[in-house]
Order: sequence, then C-alpha cells, then structure tokens
Amino acid sequence: MKKHQYDFTTGPILKPLILFSGPIMLTNLLQTSFQIVDSLWVGNILGAEALGAVAVATTILVTVLSFILGLNNAALTILSQQYGRRDEAGLRNYLNAFIVIMTMMSVGFGIAGYLSAEPLLRLIGTPETIMDMAVTYLQISFLGMFFLFGYNFINTVLRALGDSRTPMRIVLLAVVMNAILAPVFMFVLELGIVGAALATVLSQGLAFLYSLSHSYRHTLIPFSRPSLPEKHEVKLIMELGIPGGLQMAVIHAGIAAILSVVTSFGSDTVAGFSAAQRLDSLIMLPAMALGTAVNSMAGQNIGVGDWSRVKRIAKYAALYNFGLMVSVAVIVIILAEPAIRLFIQDESAVEFGTVYLRTVALCYPFLGLNFVLNGIVRASGAMYQVLVLNIISFWLLRFPLADFFSSQYGEIGIGVGMGISFILSSIFAYIYYQFGGWREKVLFKS
Repeated sequence: MKKHQYDFTTGPILKPLILFSGPIMLTNLLQTSFQIVDSLWVGNILGAEALGAVAVATTILVTVLSFILGLNNAALTILSQQYGRRDEAGLRNYLNAFIVIMTMMSVGFGIAGYLSAEPLLRLIGTPETIMDMAVTYLQISFLGMFFLFGYNFINTVLRALGDSRTPMRIVLLAVVMNAILAPVFMFVLELGIVGAALATVLSQGLAFLYSLSHSYRHTLIPFSRPSLPEKHEVKLIMELGIPGGLQMAVIHAGIAAILSVVTSFGSDTVAGFSAAQRLDSLIMLPAMALGTAVNSMAGQNIGVGDWSRVKRIAKYAALYNFGLMVSVAVIVIILAEPAIRLFIQDESAVEFGTVYLRTVALCYPFLGLNFVLNGIVRASGAMYQVLVLNIISFWLLRFPLADFFSSQYGEIGIGVGMGISFILSSIFAYIYYQFGGWREKVLFKS
C-alpha cells in the first residue's frame, strides 16, 4: 500500500470518505479555475472576439471530452474492482488495455478533429467574424488531444487505486503552468490566439509528463510494456465506456434543451440564468466529488463481494452529502445576490438569477443524493442503467417540468420546475438503488 492510497475494503468508512473526497473536490475546483483563468487572460489580452472564438471551440472540445469521461468512468469501475480483488495480473492487463485503447482514440480524435475543425464550427453556426480564430484554436487543441486524454486517464487510475491527492497536485501543476504560459505566449511573444491554444496544450502536456514520471518513479501505478489487449478486455471496456460517454451526451443535450426554455423569456433572463449556472458549476462540486469517491470506494468492495460494506458506504455518503449540501444551500440563499453581481449588473437579470438560485438551493441535497446513488450503481458496472436514470432525470423530468412551470408561472417557474425535478430524480435513483438489479451485474468471475 503506497502513501496516500486507501484500501476501502477494511477499516472505518466515514473518515476515509471525507479524506478521499476532499482532494477530489479541490481538484474539480482547480479544473474549473483552469477554464476561468484561461478566459480571463484571453478576454483581457485578446478581446471579446477571441474570447468568443475560444468559447465556441471549447463547446466542441467538451463534446469530445464527454467520451473521455465515459471511458474514465469505465476505468474507475473496472480498475477499482480489480484492485479490491487483489488481482494484480488482471489490474495490469486491463490497465494495458485502457492505455492502448486511449492512445489509439486520442490519435484518431486528434487527426479527425484537426481535419474537420472548420466544418464542425460551421455546423454549430460559428459567426464568420471569429471563424478563423476558432479554427486555429480548435486545430491546435486537437493536436494536443493525447495530453488531454493522458493526464485525465492517469488521474482516474490513481483514484481507482485509492489516491486522490496526487491527481490534485497534477491538476494544480496544469493550472499554474497555464496561468504563467498564457500571458507570456499571448502578450509577451504576441502569438495571439495561437498562444492561447499553445498555453493550454503545453500546460496539459507538462502535467501529463509529470504524472507519468511521478507515477512510474514511485510505482503508484503498475505499468507494463504495452501489448495488444485481449478481445474480452476490449469488449468489457467498450461495454462500460460507450454508455458512460452517452451519459455525458444526454446531460449536455438536456442542458441545451433547458436553455431553449430560458431563451424564450428574453435576454435578461438568459443573462441571469447564465450567471446562476456558472455558480451552479461551483456549488455542485462537493456532490460531484462524492459521486466519484463512492464509485472508487464501492468498486473496491464490489470486487471482493462485500455488499454489506457497499451498503454502509452508500449510507455514510448519503448522510455526508445531506449535511454538506444543506450547508451549501444556506450559504447560497444568503449570498445569492452578491454572488450573481460578480457576473452581471443589470437589475432585472440579477433579480432573476437571485430568485432562481435561492429556489433551486433548497433542493441541492436531493441533487447531491443523485450523484451518490448513481456513483454506487456505476461502481457495479451497471452503466446502461445509470444512462437510463440520466435520461429520466433530464428528459422526462428536468426539461418538461421547467417548461411546464415556466408556462404556468413565468420565468420564476424555471427554478421551481428544476428544483422539483431534483427531488423526483433522487426518488427514481433511490428506488433503483434499493430494488434494481444492479447488484447482479458481474464483471469478473471469482
């Protein structure tokens, strides 16, 4: 057992849960700050058009990233179960399979993305005034796709092995390097949008090389010489990875559908909603971190067949989520208006954003419960079941309810519909957790 690596199959649960999920929360915060800092430099040095070009290109990159996250969810489940089983040969074999598949995908995505950058940007309606800058930024980003795959994957492997502190240091390095390189490339070397893209790619590349070197020197990850994976290994990875990627596609499409409801109320509502969503992305970091943590913790215990301990992990995580998200909700209700004013000053927009945040804040504990229960279910390998739960959450509840209540009560109804959907989706998640067949999912024979 290496330093900072947890064996979740023995000992207490609550303390390791808190200590393991804490660095994941900070890592998620750092990744969010990476985007914010990048936007600040681009906007202030290169101007609004360059910022728009980066935002449009990032929309496409996020879509690609959803597939990466899908494979990473599969890796977290498979590798944590193998680690819990103490199957060193199986852990090495599946690690090798993931490395080979991820390398091939990163090269394939990189080449395809570079060649199709302009058609993709035209497909989503990119304005001609920023087209050249968006194409340049997107092409350079696709050339660095290997680094994006690489450092995200290594972080996932480390978490599967019970280490959440090393990924935090890796992401911190990427954030610091980007904060330093971006102004140097854009302002000092006067590389413009090219410098913005190079700063991002190089900072991720340096973080990847550091993570690779550090993990190898300290034997944190059981690397072996790459070889072609077995057919059954590829089959299992795809069986879990494809629905994992589709989950992210469902979520992004659902957010776009909800935005179509918001836009019907005019620019002030859109501005207030956008500001609230930026804060939401920070507010939900604790719940998202808990979902990742319980995936790893439950995965190790499912690997050894200790279902009573899996149940206890779910119980402690649910209680911890409730206490944490209630505290967050109280803070949001108190500070909603000044927080919204950090992004916008228009009074109508501020008023809507404030009311929206205070409305949905009351339901944050239920949304957090969704992350926890879906993380437990995902740990068993029941990826298609989690995909169905996400479809229910976004397409049968969140979008229709926001649309219905806004049609009845105006723009205030958007927050009401969203909040009610959080409650109902957590009920669906609990019913499936309690009575569904996810425990029957078997990835590896004893």
